[in-house]
Amino acid sequence: MTMRSLPDRRARLLGARLYLISDAAPGGRTLEEVLGPALAGGVDIFQLRAKDASDAEILQAAVRARELCDAHGALFLLNDRPDLVAASGADGAHVGQDDLPVARARELAGTEALIGRSTHSPAQVDGAHADGADYLGVGPVHATPTKPGRAPVGLELVSYAAGAATSPWFAIGGIDADGLPQVLEAGATRIAVVRAITDAQDPQGAADGLRGALGREAKRV
Repeated sequence: MTMRSLPDRRARLLGARLYLISDAAPGGRTLEEVLGPALAGGVDIFQLRAKDASDAEILQAAVRARELCDAHGALFLLNDRPDLVAASGADGAHVGQDDLPVARARELAGTEALIGRSTHSPAQVDGAHADGADYLGVGPVHATPTKPGRAPVGLELVSYAAGAATSPWFAIGGIDADGLPQVLEAGATRIAVVRAITDAQDPQGAADGLRGALGREAKRV
């Protein structure tokens, strides 16, 4: 079932704990081979990040991602392409600090779409709230090859967000099962991952392990 209204999407977002980000060929495999099992293992949100893909390629991958997410009641977002939200059937878009402003992204995506924002400092966390972002990505906690050149913020920003955030937020950046306890201890209740699932031989098992450590229901912002 595709969730169309903003209140429905925000309610689903509030309960989300595990967020997966990937291109259309995660770990060199198909979406069906990785995303399907990951969703079955407990992924709540999937973001398609296909920076070098054409519009046609993004929309083609979006059809498959939307079907898989619908089958598991998960949210589906596009990275940095609010202009394709309606055509792709996505629930919203995620924009970085160097991308469009939140207000402009919402204009392009539509009034019923979720808009997420990357944050890398306390000022950006506060600013994203002021700008009306529906959720925040907080990080990168650790250095990660998916964000080359981006200095890690460590656990300090996670702790700041835990005390200051007024909307759902996800710690992101090099988080895996081994490092998750420290991220949770710093105050995170939600995480976004890439390689912890896409590089796993068993994506469902990897997702299930992370989701189990996070708990099955979000209790706080």
